[in-house]
Amino acid sequence: MRLGIIGCGAIGTDVAKAADAMNDIEKIYLFDINGAAAKKLCSLVKKASIKPVDKFLEDVDVVFEAASQQAVSQYAEIILEAGKDLIIMSIGSLFNDTLRKKLENIAREHHRKIYLPSGAVCGIDGVLAANMEKLDSVTLVTTKPPASLGKTVEQRTVVFEGTARDAVKQFPKNINVAACLSLAGVGFDDTKVKIVADPVETRISHKILAHGRFGRLRAEVENMPNPNNPQSSYMASLSAIATLRRVLDPLQIA
Repeated sequence: MRLGIIGCGAIGTDVAKAADAMNDIEKIYLFDINGAAAKKLCSLVKKASIKPVDKFLEDVDVVFEAASQQAVSQYAEIILEAGKDLIIMSIGSLFNDTLRKKLENIAREHHRKIYLPSGAVCGIDGVLAANMEKLDSVTLVTTKPPASLGKTVEQRTVVFEGTARDAVKQFPKNINVAACLSLAGVGFDDTKVKIVADPVETRISHKILAHGRFGRLRAEVENMPNPNNPQSSYMASLSAIATLRRVLDPLQIA
């Protein structure tokens, strides 16, 4: 399999290095609007070369996006129309209902898949299963060190409380987990989100609370920040790598 990667930051770097060690992946193409970032990563990955997206599309099977919501808006449609599967890390881009439905329709028309890694949270599988019946409520409580949110506070402070749709708009780089949770459960407008900045915290924690006909669900994870980007959890990179592995493996754990 040949892989295209859009975005050569912390997550893109982790995925590229992992893909480089996978026997099933024979070639990796890199693209980043920051040419220096792409060159740096390319020097670390044996199977990699640098090409613009429109140039590598004809030669890849899957494209992995780890750049930005803008990158999804710019490239997702042409990737799917080219008949390629797509892994999206900037899931917050899909709060745009028009864009999301358009991408779903294109993927269906071309018999392609759009993969959304669960990112830095655990319990998405449970919410997805519970939603087959009736979910009454889903809440995400995220606590991060202030620097991870670009904030400076001296005490534990709630910096956001509202819907997942508004959370994704206000924190596009920090709360993709809310987008994934919304799509698995009750949607962007009914999923409740609380974001807390705590100067005492050294880890990034996410807690999911759900209630419905199935019973109650509580899932909590405390993540170490990615050593290359404190705004991102290392678990987000591991989730991305696991999703890529899922694309390759014939045995699926659902």
